[in-house]
Amino acid sequence: MVLPGGDPFGVELQTKGVLVVGTAPVDCPGEDISPAERAGVKAGDILVSINGKEVNSAAGVVQQVADSGGGALTLTLTRKGVAKEVSLTPVRSESERAWKAGVWVRDHTAGIGTVTYYIPETGGFSGLGHGICDSDTGVLMPLSRGSVMEVKISGIRKGAKGVPGELRGYFSSAKVGSLVGNTRSGVFGVLTEMPEYSQKDLLPVASPAEIREGNVTIRCTLDESGIHEYSAKIVKLCGNEKNGKNFVLEVTDPALLEKTGGIVQGMSGSPVIQNGKLVGAVTHVLLDDPARGYGILIENVFSKMPEIIG
Repeated sequence: MVLPGGDPFGVELQTKGVLVVGTAPVDCPGEDISPAERAGVKAGDILVSINGKEVNSAAGVVQQVADSGGGALTLTLTRKGVAKEVSLTPVRSESERAWKAGVWVRDHTAGIGTVTYYIPETGGFSGLGHGICDSDTGVLMPLSRGSVMEVKISGIRKGAKGVPGELRGYFSSAKVGSLVGNTRSGVFGVLTEMPEYSQKDLLPVASPAEIREGNVTIRCTLDESGIHEYSAKIVKLCGNEKNGKNFVLEVTDPALLEKTGGIVQGMSGSPVIQNGKLVGAVTHVLLDDPARGYGILIENVFSKMPEIIG
């Protein structure tokens, strides 16, 4: 039994290592050179250490390169989960008069989503229904630490064909929990305080065999009035597809269609309920039809849930 969500939350995620988002040439006398490209560094790599020293910030990378004096550096990377080492020799930028590696890295990200469910016994929760990925490379952001923040919804950009809509909101100053997992099936965290609930609010979790095409409800928050349930239907079961696309969902509720045009960014993680059971969560919108989107089976969310919250 779990407590269904539907309320918005914010995350601030600090990476474990730094994510390479691209390489770039450095202006050197005579020609522009990208040491990172020459070393075989690629967008999507995760830079774990330089000369054996862990790096967890873009500033740390800049500093180690600057301190190299142009000497060769040993970079430890992971690429698609496989560790490798490369040798990179920085070059001196003519304009900046500093040693450069010719690499762009990212060490943090932030965003908002919707809670799928809570585990009252542990204070744990899951949300989003998919992982937090880098916007440039699509790589799952490796989690070092993260904060869960309270979010206030301030407006809606309505979706239209070819243009995804969006829930607009802002973080309050209050940290309400910690992020403990970022997976392809959603994010997981532990809260400092559970929302109020009674035993009658708890729902059982459906097995895949119980889920059918047909009517469902979606729980989400669109304004200061709080969580509301909206009608929708599962129009296609896709099996155990990857990336949170286990079924196709169509919004049928006139109020939700009027407010949002259907499924919008920020609704990811909204719980999907059928016959009194939690069956999954909203994950993606279909760009050519904002009334439709994908959902993930709740079994696949549970399969990635860290023991600390379950």
